[in-house]
Amino acid sequence: MANAWENTKPEDVLKRAAPCDGYLCPLDANSFGVEFLKFEIRDYDSGKPVYMSPTEVPDLPVFDEDLMRTVRYTFSAEFLKFKTVRTALEFKVGDKPLDNFRMVELHFFKGKLVRLYDFEFGFCIPTSTNSWEAIYDVPENSAAEIKDYVDSPFAHKSDSYYFVNDKLIMHNKAEFQYVE
Repeated sequence: MANAWENTKPEDVLKRAAPCDGYLCPLDANSFGVEFLKFEIRDYDSGKPVYMSPTEVPDLPVFDEDLMRTVRYTFSAEFLKFKTVRTALEFKVGDKPLDNFRMVELHFFKGKLVRLYDFEFGFCIPTSTNSWEAIYDVPENSAAEIKDYVDSPFAHKSDSYYFVNDKLIMHNKAEFQYVE
């Protein structure tokens, strides 16, 4: 008998109206061996780096699924004024091909959906290291909205869902705070 997560499709997560409690699939759903190696975020207009992932991930003294699957970001409030963002991701693939590799990312602020991204990576060959770049416009925020983000640390949350041929293989989370 299939687990409920095995029937989760992109169209299901695209309908979500609030952040997910817990995770929609277990860690071992990643039977394709997808591993994220590097991630960076830049202001597209100035080229200024906002975030660059550490080159080495520290070993966890104790297994903690939340620490493995959730990233907590601290960004300058200036980030909320950017018009366009550039992200770059490097990842490797295990010994099975990825057909129709896709990421759906939902951003929520105080439980309300504020942004939705749907990226298709396409096909990735087995045992390959791949890079992917996205340049996209971000919603404009008023001064009052920026103040609300700054005054509400980690109230901005995201769920990132990864699919291969519309089958959920990974679900990660992020939380954001913005500082003056």
